[in-house]
Amino acid sequence: MNRVIAYIDGFNLYHAIDDIGKPNPRKPNASAKRRPHLKWLNLWSLCESLLQQGEVLTRVSYFSAYATWLPDAHKRHAEYVRALQYFGVTCIMGHFKSKPRSCKTCGAQWVIHEEKETDVHMAASIVVDACENKFDCAIVITADSDLAPALDIVRTRFPKKQLLIVAPPARYNHARSLKTAMMLTPGRLEKHLLPAVAYDANGRPIFTRPSSYSPPP
Repeated sequence: MNRVIAYIDGFNLYHAIDDIGKPNPRKPNASAKRRPHLKWLNLWSLCESLLQQGEVLTRVSYFSAYATWLPDAHKRHAEYVRALQYFGVTCIMGHFKSKPRSCKTCGAQWVIHEEKETDVHMAASIVVDACENKFDCAIVITADSDLAPALDIVRTRFPKKQLLIVAPPARYNHARSLKTAMMLTPGRLEKHLLPAVAYDANGRPIFTRPSSYSPPP
């Protein structure tokens, strides 16, 4: 059996799902529905659906970071991470760095937040796992072109290893430089959602789906 490890760019996938159904200035008459429930996504099950005959999924690594300055979003994200871990997903969390900004004209001040380490962790994990011969095929879900150098290293140093680059919904054109093979669709994501709740042996909830991620009736 060929060993497969999946690497998921958490924010890249999240924002692609969040953009589903948003108004498109280029198509003002187009109508589409929002699908926030697709964010409650079972990444292990999704990655298993991408396997070919003779392949076995040995690990799913999810790379992201908590937006700690946004309490509601942080709480939802932490609940999602608990659900992913329950289903065997390895979660590698980076962090955000706060940077003060000010307007030289009016003197207004504000703070921006920049995600740090997530893409570096993901790139490093792919290269190290290839060097340590931990996979025969890697599934990489992202449209971030910053990962291109790491993927090129694997292709050059380990030509027998396969890389399946999968773009998040509506991100195929963004990921062309990665030599993307396919794109996820809302229909595929719909088939791989997490359950609403899971309980431990004592009947206590391990995770509970946020109400904003409930599927439509």
